[in-house]
Amino acid sequence: MLSETVTPSSIVRQLDEYVIGQDDAKRTVAVAVYTHFRKIARAPDGVAAAKSNVLLIGSSGTGKTLLCETLSRILDVPFVTAEATSLAQTRYVGDEIEAILQRLVDRAGGDIARAERGIVFIDEVDKLKAPEGRSFGTSGESVQHALLKIMEGAPVKLGEGQYLDTTNVLFICGGAFVGLDEIIKSQTHGYGFIATSKGDNQKILDRLNSRVKPTDLFEFGLIPEFTGRLPIVARFQDLTRKMLARIMTEPKDSIYTQFRDIFGREGVELTVEPQVFEQIAELALEYKTGARSLRGIFEELIAPVLYVIPDQRDIRAVRMRSMFSDPIFVRAGDAAQAGS
Repeated sequence: MLSETVTPSSIVRQLDEYVIGQDDAKRTVAVAVYTHFRKIARAPDGVAAAKSNVLLIGSSGTGKTLLCETLSRILDVPFVTAEATSLAQTRYVGDEIEAILQRLVDRAGGDIARAERGIVFIDEVDKLKAPEGRSFGTSGESVQHALLKIMEGAPVKLGEGQYLDTTNVLFICGGAFVGLDEIIKSQTHGYGFIATSKGDNQKILDRLNSRVKPTDLFEFGLIPEFTGRLPIVARFQDLTRKMLARIMTEPKDSIYTQFRDIFGREGVELTVEPQVFEQIAELALEYKTGARSLRGIFEELIAPVLYVIPDQRDIRAVRMRSMFSDPIFVRAGDAAQAGS
């Protein structure tokens, strides 16, 4: 259970150390998680607390999975991920769901009680939508129905005869939901009739009008019962070039920090100029995969340098000024030039 010192703002501050941007989404998720665990702690014995599962909407590579993984570390709770598309491709959905929950128990070190306070992240739920021209897709709809019971809370029998009660397991679903914005814009939202005055906060009215409603998700292709199990919705914004560059340098576990440590263990100081990260970010934008391609591009750039470092022990520093120019090697006899 959460320590009494944990607050939504403290959760956000810790998320900020690893997740760049997405401030609104981080606040929404932090409040939802805080409320979830507080309701569990304060519910009377024998009374199940009403659960508010979360839906994360955003393009691939915007940080949905990263936020959930980081959140589980902050809260020190068992955490597993699954893909809705994998569930839809199997004939035995129940067995796959059981396997997901078994992994949750494994992450809890076999402690059922601890697993029952864990988090399950199910990605790509938007792929469960009905195919074009059909009201609902058979496989997608069957997966949604299969998930309903455990998302609301139910005892599930695992392979070894143990039961795991999902009543207090927090389910977070995610997806890109391409085309949802057009649906939202086309729907008639019910706030126009509210009389406004100079004292009304237009930002609040705008937020209400842009809010994702269950009817929007139903129109997108999810069944009403499934959308009803996801009352909290957080939107992830597409990453800008500046945000992509920050992702490589600012988080505690950033790729730049990791490679500076690797080089440092070889006795070499690695310096990468800001322009390089901007160029990598520009390439990532062209690939349209969000932050997913950043590591691959950076490692491809750094690999030729790291290849020669272990064999040339006189190298003391490496500077990279551009993706399109050779790195500068500073050797033992040239140490005085390192700052030039």
